Amino acid sequence: MAWLHRFQQLLSRGKDSSTKPEIHRLGEWGETRAAAYLKKKGFKLLGRNIRIDRDEIDLLMRQGEQMIFVEVKTRKSETFGRPSNAVGAAKRKKLQRAAKGYLRKIKPKPTYIRFDVVEVIGQPDAADPPEIRHLENVFNAGTSWDARW
Repeated sequence: MAWLHRFQQLLSRGKDSSTKPEIHRLGEWGETRAAAYLKKKGFKLLGRNIRIDRDEIDLLMRQGEQMIFVEVKTRKSETFGRPSNAVGAAKRKKLQRAAKGYLRKIKPKPTYIRFDVVEVIGQPDAADPPEIRHLENVFNAGTSWDARW
């Protein structure tokens, strides 16, 4: 019967933030801070945690005629390097795939797109506010990009 209890725990995960693993709560906190930061800079939030098949777009923003696909990386500290270092080739490919999937579904199409990364360094209960860095146009759409979406 222990397996049944564990299975029920897994099914209920995500419904209550207190049952989520700490790393997920930290990520959600970082995404909230990143969205607020970008809104202060004049960006419009179009969506958050948008699932496209097996991929996800953390934040979808708009600034003028640009649609911006934002990957948010949150870390408690930079002990193991900058958060943006975690956006390697595999992660970029997933973001590009998610962007293509999203763009296929919408009309009208944006005039311009770009991929940004927002680094959030801090934690929810810290006395100091988090350090937030917005890295614009961190990578391009890739060589396999089909403009016809």
